[in-house]
Formats: sequence, structure tokens, C-alpha cells
Amino acid sequence: MTFVVTENCIKCKYTDCVEVCPVDCFHEGPNFLVIDPEECIDCTLCEPECPANAIYAEDDLPEEQAHFLELNAALSKEWPVITEQKDPPPDAEEWDGKPDKLELLER
Repeated sequence: MTFVVTENCIKCKYTDCVEVCPVDCFHEGPNFLVIDPEECIDCTLCEPECPANAIYAEDDLPEEQAHFLELNAALSKEWPVITEQKDPPPDAEEWDGKPDKLELLER
């Protein structure tokens, strides 16, 4: 099992989760984070740290977010690892909870 970053992270990109990850499995894109499923050890530390509630255990992934499992796997091979918390985008709070953000994902 792995943990998965889902749609609500897009344009919010809070990095609170990154600091608690003991295996550095987070990767950073322009406006989204992903988890490398091959590196994730299912420690559960990241999920409660996400202010946007955008991280799910693979087994708890909502059906409408299931495609994010594959997206996390693919983008984690392209994007660099992030290990330190950064300030969120200035408009992160405005984007938190907005639906249909997948089209806004920057690769």
C-alpha cells in the first residue's frame, strides 16, 4: 500500500507533509506534490499533516480520485524530491476545497 496525493493539493501545495516523511518520498511540481509509491513505507505520518486533506491511503482513496494513484507514480519519476517545508503559494487558502482542479495541474 502507498499514500496518494489527490486533486485538492493542486494550487494549494502545502508542504507540511514533507517534513514528517522519514523516507523522502515526496516530489515537487510547479503547483502540486506527489508521493513516489515505490518509496512510500506507509508510515501514515503525512496524512494528518496535510492542511488541505489531500492525502489518502491507497485503500481509502475515493473512487473519483483513483486516477491520482497512477498520476503520483508517473510524476514522481519526473519531478525532484522535496525534503523541506516551504511557504505555501500566497493564494493557497483560496484554492483549498475548490473542485475540478485537475486541468490546472502544471507539469
